[in-house]
Amino acid sequence: MVAPRPIRTPKELLAQQLVPEEEFATITDVAKKYALSITPAMRDRIVGPDDPIARQFVPTGQELISLPEEREDPIGDDPFTPVKGITHRYPDRVLLKPVLVCPVYCRFCFRREVVGPGDSMLKEGQLAAALDYIRSHPEIWEVIFTGGDPLIMSPSRLRPILAALDAIEHVKVIRFHTRVPVVDPDRVTEEVVGALTLDTPVWVVVHTNHSQEIGPGARRALRLLAGSGIPLVSQTVLLKGVNDTPEALEDLFRTLIVNRVKPYYLHHGDLAVGTSHFRTTIAEGQALVRRLRGRVSGMCQPTYVLDIPGGHGKVPIGPGYLNGDGTVTDPWGITHTYPPRSSTD
Repeated sequence: MVAPRPIRTPKELLAQQLVPEEEFATITDVAKKYALSITPAMRDRIVGPDDPIARQFVPTGQELISLPEEREDPIGDDPFTPVKGITHRYPDRVLLKPVLVCPVYCRFCFRREVVGPGDSMLKEGQLAAALDYIRSHPEIWEVIFTGGDPLIMSPSRLRPILAALDAIEHVKVIRFHTRVPVVDPDRVTEEVVGALTLDTPVWVVVHTNHSQEIGPGARRALRLLAGSGIPLVSQTVLLKGVNDTPEALEDLFRTLIVNRVKPYYLHHGDLAVGTSHFRTTIAEGQALVRRLRGRVSGMCQPTYVLDIPGGHGKVPIGPGYLNGDGTVTDPWGITHTYPPRSSTD
């Protein structure tokens, strides 16, 4: 039996009844501008044309609408790229981008202008230069694989890169940012886990935005990773129409904890071109995070962050509970007094 293939063209979207025929021409225009791919695992999780999975991966004409404040490089990677494949924004860590393709293409992606088309992988000389950059900067404590999705690479391609990093004395932590365990879980094999097992600790950050994404295959993949001793945390993007309710976020974060994944970051939507229909306001995000406090375990609470446009880094933007009048607000909105200093002062 032939295994199902990813959906990669507007014609395949139409055949799968994921877009209406009257929107086909518009969707074709979107697909010319931004990459398109939906894995069989994610197609199986879509139950309707406007459900949380379809909204993340099925293109719409709204992507052709751009606002003046939106940017092709919304978080400012370019000014911090000393050599191809490296972004060095923070002193003690770098992004390593060996590949610029993904198993799925999120319609809200902040790197949507560069992923998918063109040169998809670093050439041998470019990869060597990226590794040399890391070797020559002893302040680099952590290397973060991103892209694209680094776990789309085969174990045979990953091993020599990881071996090179494992041999660098000042690199103490390696981190992978990936959607693969959720959206293409069959890629997570014993061989992949073996490639990730090094003397240098490897952490995996799983990107997932709705509990509906986490099916039996994803649970198996997460269990294999966690059971092999690889620590798992998650990152989630706050998306209008996908997870912008306390119920959706609660369900996602509880599901992650049950699958041994610690919620790490809840990202405010970036100012990527053509993504305004996904963005909430910061005030709306803060209200959602406030409603989670006291509703779910602290284990289920990620940090709500904004990646400041222009490459100025991430900052926490969650609600505050300590008031300027000497009171503190509890999770249920009731204020209480708290002494301004210890009685022993």
